[in-house]
Amino acid sequence: MANQGTNNIKLGVFVLAGLFALILSFYLIGKNHNLFGSNFRIRARFSNLSGLTEGNNVLFSGIQAGTVKTIDMINDTTIEVTLLIDNKIKSYIHRNAVAAIGTEGLMGNKIVNIVPGKEPSPVVAEGELLAAQKIVSTDEMLQTLSRTNNNVAVISEGLKETVLKINHSAVMDLLNDKRIGTSLRSSLSHVDQAAANAARITEGMNNLVGDIKSGKGAAGALLTDTAFAGNLQGAILKIRNASDNADRLILQLNNLVQNLNQGDGSLSVILRDSAFARNLKNTMDNLQKGTDGFNQNMEALKHNFLFRGYFKNQEKAKKKQKPANR
Repeated sequence: MANQGTNNIKLGVFVLAGLFALILSFYLIGKNHNLFGSNFRIRARFSNLSGLTEGNNVLFSGIQAGTVKTIDMINDTTIEVTLLIDNKIKSYIHRNAVAAIGTEGLMGNKIVNIVPGKEPSPVVAEGELLAAQKIVSTDEMLQTLSRTNNNVAVISEGLKETVLKINHSAVMDLLNDKRIGTSLRSSLSHVDQAAANAARITEGMNNLVGDIKSGKGAAGALLTDTAFAGNLQGAILKIRNASDNADRLILQLNNLVQNLNQGDGSLSVILRDSAFARNLKNTMDNLQKGTDGFNQNMEALKHNFLFRGYFKNQEKAKKKQKPANR
């Protein structure tokens, strides 16, 4: 009996030990501990773990690389996380790699992502501290989203008021007026016609300028004829000389008028002397009278018998000359 009781106790202890070993194995496997391989430790420091706990997974470039070993508070703003990494991954992790806290899926457990650096760097050593990347937590994103929603609500309310004002404004009446569309289409048609006319006018002007440059037409001949240019220059010089002569003549006339106004010279005396003017008028009257008397005397001589034959011969000679001239 004593031996049977001892065997039962031994059997119970063996079963309990096996059960404990099995539970421990399940725990370690659940925490992704490598039971049959070697590991090394690296560290990273964060200001906020966002719910990261011991035993969470560590990924390197999206590959399972280890687990979170320990979490220690350094101070009120720094938390040090020790990562247990498989030695198979060690040769791929360099010192310029960056550790960041992420999430498995959308709402899964927290993980540590190790992102390799782009520049060449030595391989990380045991216990070395990796640089940490600050990430936006879910709470911060929710707060930002809440503020964004509030802003969107305010903007939406403002847009609503603006739309209501526009609906009751004269702008909507103008837009709803069917005649405006017809008038606008007619105006656009006229604008198109005006643009086409302007294009034709521009083309005509370009052709005209091209013809002038090539010497075609009267304008082109005038602009390209060097002889015409020389003649034109000579004419301009003559006009300039005539203008200078006219200026000198006007100056002389001005001097003459000034002399006449001042009473200098015989002409001024003649023009200003009233007695001389009366005498000159009397003289002209006497000359007229003398001329009339002379005509009368000549007429009397024509009828005098002494000179009658002479005047008749003169008249016959004039009559003979007229047929000859014809």
